[in-house]
Amino acid sequence: MRILVTGGAGYIGSTATSMLLEKGYDVTVLDDCSTGHADSLDPRAKFIQGSLLDIQTIKSALSDCQAVMHFGAKSLVGESVEKPELYREVNVGGTKNLLAEMSAAGITKLVFSSTAATYGQPKSSPISEDAEALPTNPYGQTKLEVDHMITEAAKSGLAAISLRYFNVAGAFKSQSGWLAERHNPETHLIPNVLRATSLDPLKVFGTDWPTPDGTCIRDYVHVVDLIEAHIIALQKVAPGNHRIINLGSGVGYSVAQVIAAAAKVVTHEIPYENSPRRAGDPAVLVADISRAKTELGWAPTRSLEQMVGDTWESQNARA
Repeated sequence: MRILVTGGAGYIGSTATSMLLEKGYDVTVLDDCSTGHADSLDPRAKFIQGSLLDIQTIKSALSDCQAVMHFGAKSLVGESVEKPELYREVNVGGTKNLLAEMSAAGITKLVFSSTAATYGQPKSSPISEDAEALPTNPYGQTKLEVDHMITEAAKSGLAAISLRYFNVAGAFKSQSGWLAERHNPETHLIPNVLRATSLDPLKVFGTDWPTPDGTCIRDYVHVVDLIEAHIIALQKVAPGNHRIINLGSGVGYSVAQVIAAAAKVVTHEIPYENSPRRAGDPAVLVADISRAKTELGWAPTRSLEQMVGDTWESQNARA
């Protein structure tokens, strides 16, 4: 089976590409490399550099494919607030083009990389798939709109699963080297914890939250666990059915726990400074992953320390 991986030059997409290839799938990657990196591409994959906004490029990318893993999207919350029309054009318009060309080519299997940002600030935690979706930024809004589009397409026979998750971490050692986070700017906690120095300490936004150690709790999942779930989902999609399934740790980790795990990995204390709370930050955001356990037979197996350790190894390999 040949799978089209959109966004396959990005952190998560390139990991999916390599893991699919290792499991015996053929892979075509479609990516415009606006945020992805061509040197992350597995040389065994067929690569088409281009945009989901170009119909002919999508037609070419779908050639000989039987299924799609759709990671291609703009995904920075802050940027989405500054450029909402760009996010609508790429995330919504690009997916609309993809779904239309999949239908024209008779390709009916789709796994969509959605996001827990679709939930906004839920009233309770852990967050189930039945929680009301009230996204608080254009990024989450566009991803939710895509989920609605997929639900409509399923009425005509599309077999689809949307996977919603918060924070992906860790790295994957492929045949050609480490695949890891390479964002600019880097906004994710684990890479930033590992880069903290005495001259540029990590900022901890609030130590008086209603949590066991006073710092915010967030859900993290290892990128390898995440892609294993995507591959299982690909096998579980059913014609005319669109399922939404959360992925995550199911328990969450506090900022203080992440700092402690990093200190253990690097064998020295992590420099940090306490800062005021940020407006709009919830104390706890954790996914309810019971549906993933029952419907996919999936649960994460890699620990926080493994996420931090793999990130540290990948950073040293690129140093």
